[in-house]
Amino acid sequence: MAEDSLFAQGMATRRAVLGDAHVDNATARTTEFDADFQTFITEGAWGSVWSRPGLSKRERSLVTLALLAGLGHEEEFAMHVRATLNTGATPADIKEALLHVAVYAGVPAANSAFKIAKQELAKRQEAAQ
Repeated sequence: MAEDSLFAQGMATRRAVLGDAHVDNATARTTEFDADFQTFITEGAWGSVWSRPGLSKRERSLVTLALLAGLGHEEEFAMHVRATLNTGATPADIKEALLHVAVYAGVPAANSAFKIAKQELAKRQEAAQ
């Protein structure tokens, strides 16, 4: 029963951060091969960590962006830049997080992340017009 509630909480948080369209698309692409992995990230990342009360979704979003940028996970980084629309993190917040990345993870990592963030933020601006 606790696992079911952890999954439900994870799915609610995942939807709140990434948006229904993204989660519906990911769910539709789930196969028998990766179903256990999808359950793991829904319960572990979204149900346990992202749902904790210690940091706001905005703060968790910024930490996630810095980590993904520092590790060079560009596809996930782009997805989480898009998700900032749902977490309250602003372009100015993203910029500040990426300046930290430059200092602590290196200029090349920050340079790539700035490029991706600019592209994603420009797409958001275009869509809003």
